[in-house]
Amino acid sequence: MTEDNEPSINVENQKYKMIFVGDQGTGKTCILNRFATNQFDEQYQTTIGLDFQSKNVSIHDQDVRLLLYDTAGQEKFRSLIPMYIRESNIILLVYDITRKESFDNIPRWFSDVLNIKSNEAIYVLVGNKIDLKDQRKVTYNEGKKLADEKNIIFEEVSAKTGENFEELFRDKIYENEFEKRNYLNGDELVVNLDDEENKNKIKIDKNNFKKKSSKKSFCC
Repeated sequence: MTEDNEPSINVENQKYKMIFVGDQGTGKTCILNRFATNQFDEQYQTTIGLDFQSKNVSIHDQDVRLLLYDTAGQEKFRSLIPMYIRESNIILLVYDITRKESFDNIPRWFSDVLNIKSNEAIYVLVGNKIDLKDQRKVTYNEGKKLADEKNIIFEEVSAKTGENFEELFRDKIYENEFEKRNYLNGDELVVNLDDEENKNKIKIDKNNFKKKSSKKSFCC
């Protein structure tokens, strides 16, 4: 889905683009869906090219619209990603803690992104599927070490249960990086949400990240 499919907007509240990149099968789609709708679907379809969702949130009592872009991890779709990365404010590099190869490929993804965009964006390294700890192939310390080397945010999460989503999105991204970068004081794109969209605006708090149990599955 492209920006042509984005809901119409007026002009007042701020908007930011968040893009998910990483190997196929790491759970980028599941993370996006858990974040956007607080849902986890046992059945999923591999992302073809790029998909789009949006989420209206309140950060420090200010209304913010997040445009969420889910990219395909297959090599043949890499050429579609640059145009979305260039204008992104938040870039999540996702790997699967049960697949060492997906972690080993993160430096390449990071390098590819930096070749397209400067380091002005908020970069986040995300290890997904911590609900499968018995199958872990990448330790927490390995992920933390890589994030520290790149000087970026790090968190391990579970798209299946919602574990650590509040810590990642609210604590580490919104309350820390947004404030540090002055994002809420007009430094970025400014838009407004129409009345229909404002009805769906939600607060970033614990109520939005309740853990949800379901059967074990291999997520997107």
